[in-house]
Amino acid sequence: MAKWIAAITRGHNGGVCLLKDGEIVFAVEEERLSRQKYDGGPFASMVKILEYTDKIDYLVIAHTQPLKETAGRVDFTGDDVYTGIARKLGLIRQDIHIDVMNHPQVVDLAHIHHKLHAACAFYRSGFETATAVVVDGAGTFLPVSMEAQQQHMVFELESIFECQYPFEIKTLWKHLGGNGPFRNAYEPTMSSEKYDEAGTHECIIDDGAGITKVYEAVTNYCGFQAIEAGKTMGLSPYGKPNNDIPKLFIKEGNWVSANRHAIIPTYPNSSLVNESRYDYLKTPDDYQGEHGQFSKDVTKLESRRDLAYAVQTESQQQILNIILDAVKRTGNKNIVLSGGYALNCVANYFYLEELNKQGINLYVEPISSDAGTAIGAAMFAWHQITGSSDVKPFGESLYLGPPKQYTKEDIDNTAEKYKATVEKTTMEEVVKLMCEKNIVALFQGRSESGPRALGNRSLTYDPTDPNGKDHVNKVKRREYFRPFAGTILAEHAHEWFDLRGMDDSPHMMYAVNCQPGIEEKIPSIIHVDGTCRIQTVTREQNPLYYDYINEFYKQTGVPIIFNTSFNLGGEPLVETLDDAFRTLANSDIEYLYIAEHEILAKVENVSV
Repeated sequence: MAKWIAAITRGHNGGVCLLKDGEIVFAVEEERLSRQKYDGGPFASMVKILEYTDKIDYLVIAHTQPLKETAGRVDFTGDDVYTGIARKLGLIRQDIHIDVMNHPQVVDLAHIHHKLHAACAFYRSGFETATAVVVDGAGTFLPVSMEAQQQHMVFELESIFECQYPFEIKTLWKHLGGNGPFRNAYEPTMSSEKYDEAGTHECIIDDGAGITKVYEAVTNYCGFQAIEAGKTMGLSPYGKPNNDIPKLFIKEGNWVSANRHAIIPTYPNSSLVNESRYDYLKTPDDYQGEHGQFSKDVTKLESRRDLAYAVQTESQQQILNIILDAVKRTGNKNIVLSGGYALNCVANYFYLEELNKQGINLYVEPISSDAGTAIGAAMFAWHQITGSSDVKPFGESLYLGPPKQYTKEDIDNTAEKYKATVEKTTMEEVVKLMCEKNIVALFQGRSESGPRALGNRSLTYDPTDPNGKDHVNKVKRREYFRPFAGTILAEHAHEWFDLRGMDDSPHMMYAVNCQPGIEEKIPSIIHVDGTCRIQTVTREQNPLYYDYINEFYKQTGVPIIFNTSFNLGGEPLVETLDDAFRTLANSDIEYLYIAEHEILAKVENVSV
């Protein structure tokens, strides 16, 4: 009989991963189903499980706080809402003899948030042994007794783990932080019992912000939500070194901490820039709006740009130092990197220069947001529950969305709903439209897990258009400074870009330098610092997408296309066919190419 394990992650970037006999069935973020950006309550995700099985053996919960204390209660029965939903859906036992407060099929892994990040990266890396580095905003919440037994709530910030197949993920080092003031502590032999481990680990506890929280503080300062750190990364090349900017990190004994004068920690929420302390950082009066909103675009201010530059350059150096320390601790030169900061593709490329010199192999997990902890929890629980040493890694593919085959009837019915025109076409004709400076939405197969569009839910455009960046940003309703990515035929990648020793970049996790003379050929996808976030693709990885780009190459002599996510600003990536048509109806995106059916659709902008 098949064994089913469903793992959900609560909090921002909620979602589900469903395993059948240790193999993935699908993994999807809640926002793709609910259409609410960063949605953290994976209710629609749990309902989605019913399309593949009506019973599961275990429901595994990933988060940062205990399920029983923080998830809310079902009226009358008193069980937590997720156990209650699983019961009501019939996924787990619901008979009267079950203790719903301690349901035997529900496993809460909130106490090992960082370990789940590490598990996701390790099981997907292909390494048999590795050292995992996790850099996160705030992982598991931990009460710690300090100062004569006074208890403080602290949070996982950065962690190092030693990983070995089939299921050993051992804690070696942690940095915990919280809101002070309290005594900073260095504990060389902190008990690992809280992480269900025997023995001890090295631990630093302080009341400063962690690396990611410093980045979040600057992100807030630039006018964005804390979770929108990618915008700060995009803004950073517009800045420069500036002596009026305070140092964001300072030496604290034998470790580095956030500068408390510059950054005010506000755990569990995002931290704040202490602009009142520094005249240069103060927001001009004419930028002050109502209700905390700015009256003008603060990203045009030199102070915002320069602080964005500072946090990018300083934080990536701190993480490189942690990676090098991790290798020193274990002697293992296989590094897997996860946690929210791992999505910083500028930093990922920065590490490579030093790591290459030392022969260190780096794998950066592309699903390194909290959505990835559902995958990590599913895999970790599989081994813990079954005791199986038969490891079944997820492998390279990120096309892990719920399987769905759309028929021609489905397409016609959806087109009718949105008063769209549809016609049979050829890939040659579609690419010709793109060469004529039309935005073509590409919809095919299973959706991508993680935040990157990799050809199944992508907007495509001509990268040679010098006005392309401004045009597509306007259509997508994004900020002017945000760059775009490119997807290149893998066999041409090294001719066009400096991959710093990498064979390829299939997951769009690195912003790489161009080879000489390339910038002027593809100006719309080159950022102001001369870099491009690239995805390499082979025919084996994605046949239709490869042929699409190859056709563009035949028509233009350029083996790369402009690729960005199929969504509008502030919205999740499209998941369903209905999402795709609705997005066109609410935008100036010209065409939708449903590649598997060779159908081209056009929808008038009716804003529905």
